[in-house]
Amino acid sequence: MKTLFKMAALACVVAAPAWASELASDQAITFDYDGTFEDATFAVEDAIVSKGLVIDYRSHTGEMLERTKADVGSDVTIFDAADIFLFCSAVVSRQVMEADPANIVHCPYSIYVADRDGQVTIGFRDYPDGPMQAVEDLLTEIVEEATSF
Repeated sequence: MKTLFKMAALACVVAAPAWASELASDQAITFDYDGTFEDATFAVEDAIVSKGLVIDYRSHTGEMLERTKADVGSDVTIFDAADIFLFCSAVVSRQVMEADPANIVHCPYSIYVADRDGQVTIGFRDYPDGPMQAVEDLLTEIVEEATSF
């Protein structure tokens, strides 16, 4: 069973670059950032906080992927750097969950910053049509503020 799990994990890691590309075009809304990864993460953090929101967690996903690549049998560097900011908005969350309590599945919201070969991208998932458009609008405002520096 452990061998099967390891093989499945390895298959996921090997396929990740293709999946990331597919996800970026189908399930994510992305913005190019004209600057460094460090400047982009600072801009995103500042834009979130300037909306009066609290960042619950900052995931250093790029570091984790790099640190664990050999452990899962890979030698592929996916990102030069990648962080994900997790946060919520009481106002928007209440709005979308009053419309449909099942929208809790989308909370907390996230914005990622990724650097691949010097190309810095900021993005977030594309939410379902309907009430979740309010979340997408909030995230768009945050990213537009971050990319306007």
